[in-house]
Amino acid sequence: MIELVEPGRVPIKLWTDGVEVEHEAMAQIRNVASLPVVGPHVAIMPDVHWGIGATVGSVIPTKAAIIPAAVGVDLGCGMMAVRTDLTVNELAGKLAVIRDALERAIPVGGPGIKGSWDQRGTAPDRVLTVWEKEFDDGFARIQAKHPKIRQRPTVTQLGTLGTGNHFIEVCQDLEDGGVWFMLHSGSRGVGNRIGTYFIEQAKEQALKRDRTVKTDVNLAWLDEGTVLFDDYVEALGWAQRYARRNRDLMMEQVVAAVRGVLAIPVRADLVTVSCHHNYVEERAGLYLTRKGAVSAKLGELGIIPGSMGAKSFIVRGLGHPESFESCSHGAGRRMSRGAAKRAFTVGDVRAQTAGVECRKDAGIIDELPGAYKDIDAVMVAQRDLVEVVATLKALVCVKG
Repeated sequence: MIELVEPGRVPIKLWTDGVEVEHEAMAQIRNVASLPVVGPHVAIMPDVHWGIGATVGSVIPTKAAIIPAAVGVDLGCGMMAVRTDLTVNELAGKLAVIRDALERAIPVGGPGIKGSWDQRGTAPDRVLTVWEKEFDDGFARIQAKHPKIRQRPTVTQLGTLGTGNHFIEVCQDLEDGGVWFMLHSGSRGVGNRIGTYFIEQAKEQALKRDRTVKTDVNLAWLDEGTVLFDDYVEALGWAQRYARRNRDLMMEQVVAAVRGVLAIPVRADLVTVSCHHNYVEERAGLYLTRKGAVSAKLGELGIIPGSMGAKSFIVRGLGHPESFESCSHGAGRRMSRGAAKRAFTVGDVRAQTAGVECRKDAGIIDELPGAYKDIDAVMVAQRDLVEVVATLKALVCVKG
């Protein structure tokens, strides 16, 4: 761990030894560390890279305030993985069929109607039931107070994947040849609307209170004890629950789709791991924002995915207090999406995803392993934060 102590800033503790950190990201980290509501220190994970306002890969504690842009706009985004009783040998010759079954079972892509159940007529009854029982009333309260958040689709994106770095994978355990199902998604369009709306509200509050955030206006915060703060916390909690159930519903479809292809019973509950990496946790008088970071409390299981064609890891937290019991949420980007599209070709797609049943077209160039940091270096940099439980390699990868 590297510690920076600089005048006018809380200490910055970085788990980045041996991992590149871009200049723009360091500037953002220093901006966050200079805010009066932040402290006692900021923890930076090895997958850190530039984001809007605050870097992805940050753990930011705030006192009596929350910075909406530090949470981001994909509220509750995270991972889910389950260990099955399958072996890799049982999937031989069936990977392409499994990929096709997954793409038919779960809407992928976005934004808007694309990638929602609206593409297929209507959402399944099980999705509509979950929405009605768990989310409808809460969303009605939120949008009654903040009608600008209202916009379709909402229920019709529940149980769908999205696009960008979101994915569904069938993975091989490299130690014993077992099979895991793993997926990455968040609160879809509705979470984005909530996040974007409250970021703008925080900016407006800063202007009204003549509280200029000199470093970056995106770092405006909402003060505890105000109506807007309470409304944001309510909406954020709703979006985090939506994101978790979104992953639950997709995983049910993944299991059902693979069972249908193999025509055999499949157990998918030997190990279950579910974790957010864009969210707020209240603890010890602080609001702990993890933006692209995973909770790694002592003994807690988490997921650190690599990029397409790279390794992923199931980990167990070591409960390091100075990281606020956190770890990275992945490898972290080493170049922007635009830079990746300029740097790589479809030929690179084929080469870097060799051995993975997935799309091989220009639409996923910005998601190639070459656009991300070296996952092995990232894992070494945080060896005092987590221990590896399982090392996974993708066999099938579905992206929007």
